Amino acid sequence: MKAWRWLRENAVMIVGILALLYMLTPIFIIALFSFNNPSGRYNFEWVGFTTQYWAHPFAISELTDALLVSIRLAFFTAIGATILGTLIAIALVRYQFFGRKAANLLIVIPMATPEVVIGASLLSFFLTLNVFELGFQTLLIAHIMFSVSFVVIVVRSRLIGFDRRLEEASADLGANAFTTFRKVTLPLIAPGVVSAALLSFALSIDDFVISNFNSGSEVTFPLYIFGANQRGIPVQVNVIATMLFLITVFAMVVAIVQQRRAEKASAMRPEEIANKPAMSLPV
Repeated sequence: MKAWRWLRENAVMIVGILALLYMLTPIFIIALFSFNNPSGRYNFEWVGFTTQYWAHPFAISELTDALLVSIRLAFFTAIGATILGTLIAIALVRYQFFGRKAANLLIVIPMATPEVVIGASLLSFFLTLNVFELGFQTLLIAHIMFSVSFVVIVVRSRLIGFDRRLEEASADLGANAFTTFRKVTLPLIAPGVVSAALLSFALSIDDFVISNFNSGSEVTFPLYIFGANQRGIPVQVNVIATMLFLITVFAMVVAIVQQRRAEKASAMRPEEIANKPAMSLPV
């Protein structure tokens, strides 16, 4: 009976742990086979332990070039999508204007639309417009387009719970609108902005379907893996994938720490801010 009672009390936690292990199992396998020493072209069976591929992870020039293209593309996508998405989120949350409800609907549509539809539509758009040649520019426009929706959703959820009295306290201290945004609003919504930027970076560097339609002669990291799969994926792919995963985990930890700091700051009462010296909020 005690075992059954314990199982009922911890059922949700057990299911959550099992689900987490299920999702992380492929990543563990990728990390494990980055130390494999395959005898042939295919890295599907464990042969022996080696660290030679970790010693030279960028030995394949084509793989390195594709990775650099993906990183550069994801970096500019994160910047562009975060700026546009943050501004859109602020407009949707704080202002009333004609077409606001329609804009909220249009923001959700790209998230619900299959990527193959978005990729084919963007390809038709670029071919019809005939302004940009298919390549890095079209990839950047496409990635920013489908990443903006995710940024808006993340930043908007942060803005909805924002205490506007903090901004009013800043204005009472003599700060103008720009200073209030820079000193009060932006630091408090920064965790949401950073999370949105990391999400758009991850979506961009991981995308295959939309990139396959609009890449032209440009080869990204996922496109290289798809092509290499026909002749055998090198072990360096596992090594680089493991590196990207570790970097992502580190970025998530940093974002969580910043979010906790922002939550502590947002928990501060406006009266406490108003009692601070005016020099803390320069005009």
